[in-house]
Parts: sequence; C-alpha cells; structure tokens
Amino acid sequence: MTDAKKTEEKENKGLLSKIKEKVDDKEEQLAVLSTFVRLGILVWSGGILTLAYIKLPPALGIPEQKLDPTFIASVFTGTLATFGVQAASKKNGNGNGNGNTGITKEQMQQLIDKAAQTAPTQTIKVEQTPMKITMESDK
Repeated sequence: MTDAKKTEEKENKGLLSKIKEKVDDKEEQLAVLSTFVRLGILVWSGGILTLAYIKLPPALGIPEQKLDPTFIASVFTGTLATFGVQAASKKNGNGNGNGNTGITKEQMQQLIDKAAQTAPTQTIKVEQTPMKITMESDK
C-alpha cells in the first residue's frame, strides 16, 4: 500500500513541485519561476502583436479587432530586453543613441591624425582604378 501511495504522489505533482525538487536554493527557484513568467509574457505579447497585424479567416468567426499595438509592443520589447535582446535602431541627427549615424569627413580626418601620432603607418588613398603596384629590385 505504501508503494501505491508514493506512485500517486509522484503523478499528482505539478510543475512547481517538480521545480522545487530539481532546484535546492530558494533564489534559484525564484530565478527559474521568473524566467517562466517572462517567457509567458513574451509569448502572450507576441501572440497579441501577431493578431494585430494579420487578418483571420472569416470561417473562424472571430471579429476583427481594432487595437493600438504600441503598448503591447513596448511590453514585448521590454520583456525581450530582460533576456538581453535589444532591437537595433537608427537615429538621425546628433542624438546620443547608438544608432548608425555614419562618420563625417572631419571625424575621419581626426581619426587618421590620431592614428598617425600613435603608430608608424602610411595611409594610401586610391582615387582612380586600375592601379598596378610592382616592385623593382636594385641591381
């Protein structure tokens, strides 16, 4: 009889009980639980965003919803950021962001001048092609 009770207890254990058995430390248990919560929020917000941009077939009988996806998108990107994923963005102007704003001619010249002071290198700028570089030996 005791063996039957043990097998019933093992079958009745839920997800949280299994996590508690596998992870000993309370902080690790909370970390695993928070990861599952974040994954749930990520899946939920991704699903809502997907439904905001696709048109469902009329056979399903679900009416089209008109919603503003900006809040859901911010929840989605915020949750992605907790996993270390960040969306790339381009910034125009003189913003302080990490956008791809390019480099000006003056900035390039400053970089070349600084490099010339620190390392003995030579910069060659090719204006026209084709160009042939050959070596002649001294005889």
